[in-house]
Amino acid sequence: MMQKKWKIAAILAVALSLSSTYAMAEEYFWLWVVNPSRQKGVKPVTDKPYQNECGECHFAYQPGLLPAKSWEALLNADALRKHFGANAEVDKDTLRGIHDYAVDNAAEKSFYKRARKIAVATEEGPAPLRITELRYISRKHHDIPEKMIKGNPGVKSLSFCDKCHTQAAQGVYDADTVNIPNYPNWDGWFSK
Repeated sequence: MMQKKWKIAAILAVALSLSSTYAMAEEYFWLWVVNPSRQKGVKPVTDKPYQNECGECHFAYQPGLLPAKSWEALLNADALRKHFGANAEVDKDTLRGIHDYAVDNAAEKSFYKRARKIAVATEEGPAPLRITELRYISRKHHDIPEKMIKGNPGVKSLSFCDKCHTQAAQGVYDADTVNIPNYPNWDGWFSK
């Protein structure tokens, strides 16, 4: 019986290493596999300057929601002068700290499951600049009627993660933590 379990484990390990895009392309994959502290969601924001500066205007997105190439494109002086139509400039030292924190905690460097999925999905192609445009995120939200998001004064946009995801600040985006404002009894998340 024990020998059979070892054979199955060996077959699974070989299959994973041969077929997984993780194993072929990511330097952090094996660290993720053997890390006993890997978790489901994304790592919560722990940097106070990042939380304060980014959270002043919008939800302070966890760095694990985008790859490092996205944070590189978003967190520089030129990009912050025209940050999605607003001037979000900060002093040079603050910017360096925020930039380094975001890049060091980006999706491909994370041990969190949801961040790893985002890392794999954004490996190829240009750096995505909006979390809401990630294929992974849009696929997770495609069944929600537009009236419940854009037409909902309690939400307005998918970019306000914390409006529906009641544990977003803790990095938890599970379906059972969702409460859509003005639609408390909607159970579309659980019908899959």
